[in-house]
Amino acid sequence: MRVALVHDWLTGMRGGERCLEAFLMLYSSADVFTLVHVPGSTSELIDSRVKKASFLNKLPGIKRLYRACLPLYPLAAASLDLRGYDLVVSLSHAAAKNVRVPKGVPHICYCFTPMRYIWDQAHAYLPGAAYILAQPLLQLLRLWDRRGARRVTRFVAISNFVAARVRRFYGREADVIAPPVRMAEEVSRTLTSEEQAVFAKAHEPFFLCAGALVPYKRIDVAVEAFRALGLPLWVAGAGPEEARLKALAPGNVRFLGRVSEAMLWECYRRCEALVFPGIEDFGIVPVECMASGRPVIAVDSGGIRESAGETRPVRHSDLVLSNECGVFIQKKSHGDPGALVEAVRAYQAARASFSAEQLIERARQFSYRNFFAAWERFAAQAGVLARTSAQDPQNQDSAEVPPRRVEC
Repeated sequence: MRVALVHDWLTGMRGGERCLEAFLMLYSSADVFTLVHVPGSTSELIDSRVKKASFLNKLPGIKRLYRACLPLYPLAAASLDLRGYDLVVSLSHAAAKNVRVPKGVPHICYCFTPMRYIWDQAHAYLPGAAYILAQPLLQLLRLWDRRGARRVTRFVAISNFVAARVRRFYGREADVIAPPVRMAEEVSRTLTSEEQAVFAKAHEPFFLCAGALVPYKRIDVAVEAFRALGLPLWVAGAGPEEARLKALAPGNVRFLGRVSEAMLWECYRRCEALVFPGIEDFGIVPVECMASGRPVIAVDSGGIRESAGETRPVRHSDLVLSNECGVFIQKKSHGDPGALVEAVRAYQAARASFSAEQLIERARQFSYRNFFAAWERFAAQAGVLARTSAQDPQNQDSAEVPPRRVEC
């Protein structure tokens, strides 16, 4: 049987691309289709399986401009030819689920989220007058997105939070399978001499923000909170918000830019706690940090409630809760630097109560082994091909993949 995996774009190694690697372990002979492919920006495993990119890939400067091509996404998705395949699995937070699949071929969408920038977060990506001017285009794109969602055979969401968004925007039900997360022992920890020097110069414990520097992650809230706290905050990652955030930041906030996987995991291991001020659909970064034995300081909303925030809450105030995984700000105070200041202080008061062993055990619930087992169960129930790999993926928790970088 021939399997096609469709991914929105391949321009960096983020959580979605890690999921694509996992599906390539399940479907080892699958072909990968995408709107935009920048060779070398993900991993050798992914690059080796890319069959076709859309016409967008031929545009000059597409690596930098693919987000600006939003009006062309419908044409780009429709241009991918999936004839001859027996199963299509799209991994989508944008246009991948909107591909046209031959009649009678099952199409499973592993949905990271409905497209934020045309639905409930368009105002964050198109501030001010741009949002008003873009309304006709947004309405057309929403109609196209709903139409594409109707053609999907089955939806699988990465969290119950995303399943609710799928229900809200598309009127479709979704099964839920959390994405796979690597454990600390599965990651290369070899640092370059320059990376070692960064830690050698760090004389104080630091808090950590990590991930793409994009509006919805609200790194600006962390910057303002740590201005008031005066404590060291390291920010690992890059993205379109980087210049603005650097201009806002006081001297105690340090920007590392894109970092190697080894550097990121060393930051997890050495940090006081991860500061995670946005509302995420799942949030692989917090689970990775817990896999390193470090707690999180986050908003009590979104996917993190399922990965870290659902059990045994302790109330510190009207704004702040905690459990064995970290300290959480009530959703009503999302975006308030003052609430984050209070959460950091609550963490400092409760620091001794966090157990590295408990945090690591919680993170193991999201291992590759558990992901593969969940997909096998779903595939059996849905009556579709579970895998094509000759090697049983449940006998391994991860694949050997090249070092990655934290991308926007």
